[in-house]
Amino acid sequence: QVQLVESGGGLVQAGGSLRLSCAASGRPLNSYTMGWFRQAPGKEREFVAAISRSGGTTDYADSVKDRFTISRDNAKNTVYLQMNSLKPEDTAVYYCAARSGASIYYTVPQYNYWGQGTQVTVSS
Repeated sequence: QVQLVESGGGLVQAGGSLRLSCAASGRPLNSYTMGWFRQAPGKEREFVAAISRSGGTTDYADSVKDRFTISRDNAKNTVYLQMNSLKPEDTAVYYCAARSGASIYYTVPQYNYWGQGTQVTVSS
């Protein structure tokens, strides 16, 4: 099993930046495809970004493309989400997730392990 802990959330003004981190323990992170999801109040949890085990393949939701960047450092067992040009509609609890496999995965049921989430609030 792998345990995931997110950090780096907070309050930021529109147009600002944040970098989220997801630290893994229990098993080497290079066994897992990693994803970031978010959930705003009253809404379903939605896909934000994902990265393959090696980091060679990434994909993003259209709403964050060209603003967010997912990356990973397998030596540090950590995945990152760099968020730039933040908008009020990016306000949500952000979760990292992991699953074994070689592909990119886009839906909540496809991931086996989840962190507890970190709050991101973007003020206008």
